[in-house]
Amino acid sequence: MAGVSPESGPIPRRSASRTARLASLPINAAGRATLGLGKRLSGRSAEEVTLELQQQTADQIFAVLGQLKGGAMKFGQAMSVFEAAFPEEVAAPYRAALTKLQEAAPPMPVKTVHAVLAQQLGNRWRERFRDFDDRAAAAASIGQVHRGTWRDGRPVAIKVQYPGAGPALMADLNQLARFARLFGMLAPGMDVKPLITEIRDRVSEELDYALEANSQRAFAAAYAGDSEIHVPRVIASAPKVIISEWIDGLPLSTIIERGTPDQRNRAGLLLATLHFSGPERARLLHADPHPGNFRLMDDGRLGVIDFGAVARLPDGHPEPIGRMARLALEGEATAVLAELRKEGFVRPNIVVDAQATLNYLQPILAPIAGDHFQFSREWMRREAARIADPRSEANRLARQLNLPPAYLMIHRVTIGSIGVLSQLGSEGNFRQILQRWMPGFAA
Repeated sequence: MAGVSPESGPIPRRSASRTARLASLPINAAGRATLGLGKRLSGRSAEEVTLELQQQTADQIFAVLGQLKGGAMKFGQAMSVFEAAFPEEVAAPYRAALTKLQEAAPPMPVKTVHAVLAQQLGNRWRERFRDFDDRAAAAASIGQVHRGTWRDGRPVAIKVQYPGAGPALMADLNQLARFARLFGMLAPGMDVKPLITEIRDRVSEELDYALEANSQRAFAAAYAGDSEIHVPRVIASAPKVIISEWIDGLPLSTIIERGTPDQRNRAGLLLATLHFSGPERARLLHADPHPGNFRLMDDGRLGVIDFGAVARLPDGHPEPIGRMARLALEGEATAVLAELRKEGFVRPNIVVDAQATLNYLQPILAPIAGDHFQFSREWMRREAARIADPRSEANRLARQLNLPPAYLMIHRVTIGSIGVLSQLGSEGNFRQILQRWMPGFAA
């Protein structure tokens, strides 16, 4: 078997090298601020200089994240789905840089790819394929994808994990936690430390391609023959390699950038369908809703191509969530508060007003209040600003509420999916999707 050195991949492994790259961010940010002061003194407007500095900062931050891959790349991808909530003056210079992280990253050397395949599939791995394209078709946080043709003639996607991805992932996340305040500039008012902690807690699952392959098989079985969702079948797998059917289609990131209204609406409704139907059909929640993981196929189906992050829900979607949403939309303030207390969202020693709680929840539930709703960046920014404003009643109430551990992943994925829907600007009947798939929501 061919050996693979931890240093042979594209991920910088030496602690000093990785730390230096991340440490350069606050230093260079300070330097740009000083330079910006000089430009203002020379007569340029503060607004013009600020926009230029924001663009330069975005370019450097995401260039460093893309080079480091691992946890830095994973963090950047996770942040990208929340871009729609940023104030426009902050979002504009970051949008293009965030999109770059969703599917593009420097590929690993060809000889490293071959070494991993030999280690995982055997030295005669090429005999399994009619052809194998050495050029990476896509590269992401802990692995990259190549295109090939299986021995029976089927087009396949070969997902190969970067050598040393595990230690690199943890090294990045530990460093990112130290610089969390700096990365907070991507989303003013957002505390990114919990996001980093969650990614760090799920590292072992992300790195286990055998587990990912099993999750993909479960989704593929649940959606076999479905007219709306397509999950490619796994053909072969190893601890660091997954081979599955290749699917073509338009990435959601492309639809966000220049899609037609029909494409935006179709993609959004199908993404919402996957989110709410997965726990009922597969007993799994797809937990990585960034746009690079989805394709709108020519036949109108939503293709799903990454299953590294899933939440296992053996009992399906928690029924109390659907019941609380229905009660809130019906204006049952007392009943909603009682349910929140029962599920642990309000701790026993916390006193909150039932009507204030309802006032806090109802605007968030606007997408499912009627038979038609259009998501937009403006709507998501309004909601984010309403809750983030320290002077608002919504902010005071939000700080009194608790997020039980059992609901943490569901909450994060739901917010992320809403972020993608807002970037898409999708409109349609989202209430109908919940009525079909969300336990407790339909009366």
